[in-house]
Amino acid sequence: MRVGNLSPYTADWVYRVLDVVQVDHFMLSRFTSWSRPVLTRGLASASRGRSAILEKKPDDVVVTFAKRTAMARAKKGQLKDVPVDELMHALFKATFEKTKLDPAKIEDVCVGTCHPPSPLYVSRAAALAAGIPAEVPISTVNRLCSSGLQSIRSIAHAIQAGEISLGVAVGVESMTLNPRPTPEVVEAVSFNAQAHDCTQPMGWTSEMVAETYGVSRETQDQYALISHTRAEKASSQGIFAQEIIPVEIRGRVISVDDTIRPGVTLESLSKLKPVFPDWGNATTTAGNASGVGDGAAICILTTRERAEKDGMEILGKYVASTFIGVEPRYMGIAPVFAIPKILQQTGLTKEDVDVFEINEAFASQFAYCVEQLSIPMSKINPNGGAIALTHPLGMTGARQVATGLAELRRRDAKILCTSMCIGSGMGGASIFVNEAYP
Repeated sequence: MRVGNLSPYTADWVYRVLDVVQVDHFMLSRFTSWSRPVLTRGLASASRGRSAILEKKPDDVVVTFAKRTAMARAKKGQLKDVPVDELMHALFKATFEKTKLDPAKIEDVCVGTCHPPSPLYVSRAAALAAGIPAEVPISTVNRLCSSGLQSIRSIAHAIQAGEISLGVAVGVESMTLNPRPTPEVVEAVSFNAQAHDCTQPMGWTSEMVAETYGVSRETQDQYALISHTRAEKASSQGIFAQEIIPVEIRGRVISVDDTIRPGVTLESLSKLKPVFPDWGNATTTAGNASGVGDGAAICILTTRERAEKDGMEILGKYVASTFIGVEPRYMGIAPVFAIPKILQQTGLTKEDVDVFEINEAFASQFAYCVEQLSIPMSKINPNGGAIALTHPLGMTGARQVATGLAELRRRDAKILCTSMCIGSGMGGASIFVNEAYP
């Protein structure tokens, strides 16, 4: 499958900005002038390359637990009446019961979430109610679609800095109860074209990508079908049970996604009407875009030395993460830049990576990214992605880690790369190593 006349992926990603992102000459000169030295900043003294990354060192940041709740369709699903504090409370309790971790040993908690009001207050309340002592601090972060990854990064960086040795990262969202608010900016700000674009609905950016880069409706539906088909198969085989932690909420145990639509075909996708008929070529539908949903995910991180001392199971190793910016109008293309950047930071090639989890915000941008990166689809979202599973904004970045590490275990494989586009025109990517085997 090819998308229009897209050029093949090249390793020298910086200079492909000329072909992919439409920026003025001033911004381009600024971008190319600082991008190369920044690629390895913070990793200059770190080991780079596949063999070095696979080495085990006492001060490695390791993942000892990575799970997610079952996900739910917004407004119609099993979590539609469950606010984020109740969902986090249930997730914390289930995690402590499963891991036998003493909450008093936690040194910091970071929660990634986008739209609930007073997120720090409700997160802190949920933590306290779940038995995390008052002495344990908590913070919240919002980097929109990568908030869950940002929470992991924040805890990992605190461990690397020696400020803590054990922390918990969470990603959570109730898009039912806390839908995306319409961003409001003052007139003077909105007169700037980029500022105007970065506050537009994400559906508009999907149509801009499809129109500008020639991603047809047929191609979008083909990629969407892959996601739906893989997710249905994985669900029927019980594969997702390996990454889902059952949670009890209001006397009911929730353990199975209610978002997966069985029996999706190319014909059924082709019959769906565009959901944004007034924008671009109107090719985005409810079948080829990520679902709006609810859910939460959690990761426990510590040092290898402490994990071994305390007898904690080591699932994987956090290696690095990165974030970049792109033109807001073409928000969805960001993985085309974030993935090469994280690979160069870590001294890896795309061939070194065994599994990629790339968020499917829209089939338009996902198809474009796959084609530009020239990564085999067999390595990408092997069990489907957000088009089939849904995309609770704050959850996804942490969910992809739980999903990817579980898949590496099944494959007896080593390296995971996760990536996602981010609202307002950004992208993120990360590298993890599997250390648990079947």
